[in-house]
Amino acid sequence: MSRLFAPVRIGAFTAHSSTWVPAMVPWRSTEDGDATPEVVDWYGRFADGRPGVLVVEATGIRDVPSGPLLRIGHDRFVPGLRRLTDEVRARSGGQTRVLIQLIDFLRIRRRPDKAVFLARFLQLEARHREAVGLGAEADDEAIRAALAALPHEDLLTTLSDREREDLEYGARERVWDTHLEHIAELPRTLPGLFADAAARAVEAGFDGVELHFAHAYTMASFLSARNVREDGYGGDLEGRARLPLEVLAAVRDRVGPHVTVGCRMLGDEVIEGGTSVDEAAWFAKRFAEAGMDFISISKGGKFEDAKQPRVGAAAYPYTGESGHECMPTVRIGAPGPFGRNLPLSATVRRAVREVSEAVPVIGCGGLGTFREAEAALTDGACDVVAAARQSLADPDWWRKMQLGRGDDVRRCIYTNYCEGLDQKHKEVTCQLWDRPAPEEDRPPPHSGSLRSSDQKRHLLAPRWDG
Repeated sequence: MSRLFAPVRIGAFTAHSSTWVPAMVPWRSTEDGDATPEVVDWYGRFADGRPGVLVVEATGIRDVPSGPLLRIGHDRFVPGLRRLTDEVRARSGGQTRVLIQLIDFLRIRRRPDKAVFLARFLQLEARHREAVGLGAEADDEAIRAALAALPHEDLLTTLSDREREDLEYGARERVWDTHLEHIAELPRTLPGLFADAAARAVEAGFDGVELHFAHAYTMASFLSARNVREDGYGGDLEGRARLPLEVLAAVRDRVGPHVTVGCRMLGDEVIEGGTSVDEAAWFAKRFAEAGMDFISISKGGKFEDAKQPRVGAAAYPYTGESGHECMPTVRIGAPGPFGRNLPLSATVRRAVREVSEAVPVIGCGGLGTFREAEAALTDGACDVVAAARQSLADPDWWRKMQLGRGDDVRRCIYTNYCEGLDQKHKEVTCQLWDRPAPEEDRPPPHSGSLRSSDQKRHLLAPRWDG
């Protein structure tokens, strides 16, 4: 009789339950973005728990190098992704619906050494020459040397805000950097790239796609209140929603009405001058009116308040307040991580219900027990319950609850051990099972390794034979 295990309509399909495993990046693909056997095993292990919906990790829509992150920017990626969807269906007995999250991101550089920054990256202007008191006869090399000789605090006063950030954090492109041609052209290029990727997803056997409109990435930046583009794709709410709506329209036109198309978006950016929940509710309402099949709500995860990286490392958007709110731990303030983000999905859901009864809102944030999940549904905070870290801690927890075996659930302790591995681009595992359990308790892999690249950790959660 529970709401959690009741079927729910999500666009073109009906999920067998209102349970959802959101996208998590496991860092198991090749450097070229191909789905390895370890990637296939990762998703197969979640499918063992038979969630209603399983969302495959943020997958790049461009055919550009992006490290061990899945990609879908070329037809050559389709066979590997097809192996993934086949494995999910086999391991879940055909019960779990599988989506893929489509992402675009802009360039970010690692924090440079000061000498390298001054020698290679700083674009010299008259104000730099004036700051060191050298005349017009001095060449660029002399100017750079003079800047390097300044005490660090004096150097910072000679730099613009953007230059200081480039030095102290690493250069990062913004969607409003329209002086750069490829940034100015994003509204012309992105709808087609997303549509092509969605078509490949259908060819690979996915039940639908989740457009990544959240966190620190391109589409979320268009929605952000900080987006000051002056070409009709920024500024007011209509301008900021314009490209996301055009992406949705392009994807829908390409895949048709029989493929589920939804999005992941922020209910609150949690940064100064960022998008609030009221604006998020307005966007969600527009998306529902335009035919979005579901709206999954997240929070924070922005670069603007990220912790300063060490020299040679890149900024990581889950280290500041917005990141802590995105993945709250047991160390966060009251009321702790448990259901912390549900007020956002509740507000968005109320707005969506003004225009549609058919668009489910997915809620998340520290949900790790049946009681919490059921209450989120019965209280109207969301229509579907998503749990990432709890599903990582115990991929079988959905089945255990449904079968009345709640005492067997391995509960997440919300220390973000997994997030620490993600930050270092290491294979993501859980501290509750990646070391202590013996090898024979591991589920057999599809064809990949059972051990992490450093040979210190198991890659898969223990088998449950319940």
